[in-house]
Amino acid sequence: MTQMNQQIVLAQRPQGAVTAACFRLEEKATPSPRDGQVLVKHHFMSLDPYMRGRMDDTKSYAASQVLDAVMGGGTVGEIVESKLDGYAAGDLVVGMGGWQQYSVAKAGEFRKVTNQIALSAYLGTVGMPGVTAWYGLNKICAPKAGETVVVTAASGAVGTVVGQLAKAAGARAVGIAGGPAKCAYVVNELGFDACIDYKAEGWKDALKAAAPNGIDCVFENVGGEIFDFILSRMNAFGRIAVCGLISGYNGEPYGMTNIRSLLVNRLKVEGFIVSEHMEIWPQALGELGMGVATGKIKYRESVAQGLASAPAAFMGLLKGENFGKQVVKLI
Repeated sequence: MTQMNQQIVLAQRPQGAVTAACFRLEEKATPSPRDGQVLVKHHFMSLDPYMRGRMDDTKSYAASQVLDAVMGGGTVGEIVESKLDGYAAGDLVVGMGGWQQYSVAKAGEFRKVTNQIALSAYLGTVGMPGVTAWYGLNKICAPKAGETVVVTAASGAVGTVVGQLAKAAGARAVGIAGGPAKCAYVVNELGFDACIDYKAEGWKDALKAAAPNGIDCVFENVGGEIFDFILSRMNAFGRIAVCGLISGYNGEPYGMTNIRSLLVNRLKVEGFIVSEHMEIWPQALGELGMGVATGKIKYRESVAQGLASAPAAFMGLLKGENFGKQVVKLI
């Protein structure tokens, strides 16, 4: 009997918010690896905000997701068949297998991992989101001891790591997140100095109180009104790492009114894509992996069960319904 492979493809491009109609669940025969390839059975699949941008047919830093093709994304799992020297059935690997149960990959498209930490962590804190946090904080923000670092989407996969790394560098870490539960986690579990609930009345005054000496560094994941207000509180020669602008991913206007602060405060603002900085990945992954293994870096996950749950979980992610890194458990 032929082993079947469930896949989720992009059925149509979103017009505004992503809907269930954008996706289609298909079932095809599981592919067989050719010489120089391996067949990987995915254990976990990653859902990330950047995927929303790729669903549009617009110019961006990455190619648009192809219609009627498997949605792209990170996966971690085990090799079940190998025709590639140096790799054997049972080896654990992380790569870009996409929204499906199985994928075929060749050398250079995946890397081996161990089970010394939870496999799902290789899609979050010890994966692309963690390296994103590491690069943006260390290479762009570069906070000095005693400076104030503000992290938007502080309870998310990237933000949680940024704040912990900022504290380790001796900085004051102020998070911004949606809801009291997320803010409590950021402060009580992750060790941030403060967290502002942007859904609460008076959040702007609360941010002023949490950063009484102004803001030196910003790790920006959200954009919109929150980022605009942060600009008004920046100190001279502040640094801003622009990682994401999720508040406008459905086409909403950003509404920036404090652009003058860029000039007045001589701010450094740098957008970045972590895949363009592969030279730092070994160091970053080594430090992040050690941090997780020793318990010095903590993380939290939202886990959806089964491939069919991915579209709803992804739509929830874009609305901020996830708590920590969003993954899909496939087996």
